[in-house]
Amino acid sequence: MIKVNYIESDGTRREIEVEEGVNLMDAALDNMVPGIDGDCGGVCACATCHVHIDPAWVDKVGAMDANEDAMLELTDERNESSRLCCQLKASPQLDGLIMHTPEGQH
Repeated sequence: MIKVNYIESDGTRREIEVEEGVNLMDAALDNMVPGIDGDCGGVCACATCHVHIDPAWVDKVGAMDANEDAMLELTDERNESSRLCCQLKASPQLDGLIMHTPEGQH
């Protein structure tokens, strides 16, 4: 199992064990992580699973594609570490990943 961490804007940390290959939005929904709604079901058609990747992990998650970039343009709290967690899959290289949920999503 891969461990990933969601940190809410108030500092509450949730460490979740995820099977390899599972997208991190589904993992958040399955574990009732506040601030992750996943309204589109994980098809990159909304931005309700927006997270900020911890700076130490930005290079490890890989580059986003044009669709994800376009969806993130719709968010108010986008920054250089913004990603949609529906586009990230649990993998051994992401074991220990830290993501922050934007304040406006709570």
